[in-house]
Amino acid sequence: MDSFLGKFFPSVIDGRKSAKVNAYCKYDNQWLTAFTSSLWIAGTLSSLVASRVTRRVGRQAIMLIGGVLFLSGSIINAAAVNITMLIIGRLLLGFGVGFTLQSAPLYLSETAPARWRGAFTSAYNAFVVIGVLSATVTNYFTNRIPEWGWRVSLGLAAVPGAVIVLGALFVSDTPISLVMRGQHDRARAALQRIRGHGADVDAEFKDIIRAVDMARQNDDGAFRRLFSKKYRHCLAIGAAIPVFYEFTGMVVIAVFSPVLFRTVGFSSQKAILGSVINSMTNLASTLLSSVVMDRTGRRFLFVVGGLGMMLCELTSLHDCNRNHNYRKVAISWIMADHLGKHGGVTMPRSYATGVLVLICMCTFSFGLSWAPLRWVVPSEIYPVEVRSAGQAMSISITLCISFVELQVFLKLLCAMKFSLFLFYAAWLLAMTVFVVLLLPETKGVPLEAMQSVWARHWYWRRFAEDAKQEVLHVNDDL
Repeated sequence: MDSFLGKFFPSVIDGRKSAKVNAYCKYDNQWLTAFTSSLWIAGTLSSLVASRVTRRVGRQAIMLIGGVLFLSGSIINAAAVNITMLIIGRLLLGFGVGFTLQSAPLYLSETAPARWRGAFTSAYNAFVVIGVLSATVTNYFTNRIPEWGWRVSLGLAAVPGAVIVLGALFVSDTPISLVMRGQHDRARAALQRIRGHGADVDAEFKDIIRAVDMARQNDDGAFRRLFSKKYRHCLAIGAAIPVFYEFTGMVVIAVFSPVLFRTVGFSSQKAILGSVINSMTNLASTLLSSVVMDRTGRRFLFVVGGLGMMLCELTSLHDCNRNHNYRKVAISWIMADHLGKHGGVTMPRSYATGVLVLICMCTFSFGLSWAPLRWVVPSEIYPVEVRSAGQAMSISITLCISFVELQVFLKLLCAMKFSLFLFYAAWLLAMTVFVVLLLPETKGVPLEAMQSVWARHWYWRRFAEDAKQEVLHVNDDL
């Protein structure tokens, strides 16, 4: 919003109006990127703290703490009068995000029935997408308010913060978390309530107690053990998924898609409307993923999504080769988001519309696969004794890379121009090959029996067998 930039980042307004500033460099402002990226570094730190705290106070309490922090940050941002207040509010938002990212996917994973766990856990991402869509719609309307519309936009973040706080007060903790803290009666009652009053929960409750008892044999040093050979297979997948997610390049769409709509000739208001359309596409694909995930499996969606995003790039490259005037403008479909003119020639409406379609197609592929599955897979692959630590590590990797990427992206874009995005295309190929070769299928497998998945995999079974032998030796010693 011009009112927001004019108050806190006037140099961006001046640079955007200057004809001497390269189109790639008009948003290159370190304070602006610090405002954006500070959320992610705060989330990285708080997710690591949340891992240790959640084992002692439970998933429910962590969600409550995260909601309070998020609520506080939104209020400070709405009342900001200088950049310091903006960044303090943003840091509090980041701490809240880190706590809720740590607890909410685990909560869903540990309470969902095994055959529908993918749908339940991916629902987290569906609500994230709904949040993005809601924020974009909010910006569309508040952008019409001169001078202080940005305060309304930032202040309305208090609404989801309040929902998190109130919601956390009305749900019970997970049975696994309660058993880990020695509250067996409450754990059984919570499991019965979750599964239904007429359901037989005896076998499942025994499996939970058995898994927790096994975890208590190695109760201390979860992070240290996570890096041991026994958990190397879990660590490899748990680290690879967030790394690959960040290098899909979709952060570029999130930041620059409104600018692409400006290149077609839309006004600022219609450019925001274009972002609403793109967010709706993301929501539709995410909801579809939730429906089909537990039928098709995780691997299938990962591969389809990766190939879909690659196909969008190849199609755009083919179109660029047919149109020599715009070859350098759009080496891949992503580059076109921030250049509507090249060498004084305006991009034709038909070509730009085609790129818009490719963006929606790529967003659909992303929402069908990597967007929801980045929450599902890390939340279900770890044994209970290192689950909180593993989830915290996966989240911390995601947030840390996001921080670095957002902090340096505009600077790299200014220096490297469109060649930067060729990097993302190579990662898409690498992550698809990784999934085909090394990701085991976890569809429909109970969390307590996840070890069998690793034992059947052609490569990871060697580590699973070592882990099994170690458990047998421990039992013999006892």
